[in-house]
Amino acid sequence: MNQSPVYITGLGNVSPQPATAAGSFPALPAVFESNLWRCSDPGYKEFIPAEMIRRMSRIIKMGVAAARLCLRDAGCDMPDAIITGTGLGCMEDTEKFLTSLIRNNEELLTPTSFIQSTHNTVAGQIALLLQCHSYNFTYVHRGISFESALIDAITRIRTGESSHVLAGGTDELTTNYFTITDRMGFWKRKPVDSLHLFADTTRGTVAGEGAAFFLLQNNPGGKTYARLDGITTFLDPGSFDGVTQKMDAFLQSQQTAIGDIDLVLLGMNGDPGSDGIYHFLASNRLKNTPLAYFKHLSGEYHTASSFALWLAAMILKDGRVPEIVRPESLPGTPQKQVQVPGSIRKLLIYNHFRKNNHSLILLSRP
Repeated sequence: MNQSPVYITGLGNVSPQPATAAGSFPALPAVFESNLWRCSDPGYKEFIPAEMIRRMSRIIKMGVAAARLCLRDAGCDMPDAIITGTGLGCMEDTEKFLTSLIRNNEELLTPTSFIQSTHNTVAGQIALLLQCHSYNFTYVHRGISFESALIDAITRIRTGESSHVLAGGTDELTTNYFTITDRMGFWKRKPVDSLHLFADTTRGTVAGEGAAFFLLQNNPGGKTYARLDGITTFLDPGSFDGVTQKMDAFLQSQQTAIGDIDLVLLGMNGDPGSDGIYHFLASNRLKNTPLAYFKHLSGEYHTASSFALWLAAMILKDGRVPEIVRPESLPGTPQKQVQVPGSIRKLLIYNHFRKNNHSLILLSRP
């Protein structure tokens, strides 16, 4: 397979942050005082026929809106492929179906919730609304679901099977899921100020959700945000040094030295058990590299790396780093006296989900 460049030419995002025009970071980012962050819903009537909205669950509306925002931003009417990643799929509809199953003694069940509870429902609804009959696939690989979708998209573009791919990651947060995982110690026990998330040393993180889509193509468009150079995923390597070795091997495969990286976007989430590797990297392999953080804006969920890619693409296009993601603005992050370059040209995203699923994404300014 050739290693031809892949470009991000459109963005669409629905997240806990205020809804903004595609490709623009909120002028006033939302600050939360909670351990559960839900999305700021856009006006869905702008993207979905009114008669369909009431039959859709939140994750479907979020996904469709983000996808249409992305296509509008890219000026593309029809992609060659639709590829999504999700860790949990349509939880709300799954819960509705199971609740109905129990309450009605497995009798007189309406099929709607069952039909819409499958993990590929979001990709399917996008295709139906667009009348897109091309390749359509959904990856469900826990914390690397979105990365798996990106790898498939890049592969299709580089092999010439597609030239314009709509790729995205979606996950929703429901009350039942939050309650169950809270009992397992996933989340902070008390509300926490999002700007002080990393300074809170208690166990757990904050729950989030979101849907982010990207148009990937084989040549720069009229509006190109970034060049997607490479991506890799790996399971828990067993030690901090193992992560460092994986990072070094990935950068070597991309013919990139750590000194070439202008910014590393890390997936710190405020849980001391999860953040240990980030602190280790900040003090060792990345001690001379500028850092930034994103989960105090999105919360933690299986496809949170899609929010990171959305943020990274805008940083590369603008060439600057928003103050709200810099260490000096966030108590509890590794404080380093490393000057952020005036113009960001090469950016690395490193994220892991519950120390099991790790990913690295390398991007460059086009």
